[in-house]
Amino acid sequence: MKAWVEGFVDWYNAEHRHSGIKYVTPNQRHYGQADAICAIRQQTYEEARQKHSQRWSRHIRDWSLPRVVSINHPRPQQPVAA
Repeated sequence: MKAWVEGFVDWYNAEHRHSGIKYVTPNQRHYGQADAICAIRQQTYEEARQKHSQRWSRHIRDWSLPRVVSINHPRPQQPVAA
């Protein structure tokens, strides 16, 4: 079981691309590689739109990274009636 968990954690952090952090891995985000990856994606999308503008009816995807990332956002506190 321990080997499975270690393998899963390695995969989750090093291979799995997360939608909440613009489809980069947690390791890429943690080690500062995500900015360059997303900048290349942004440039690719902009160039594709210039070459084939008819394929887009609206704006292109925003590849800027979120500043704050959390797994479970805290719920707003409800006031307690006295």
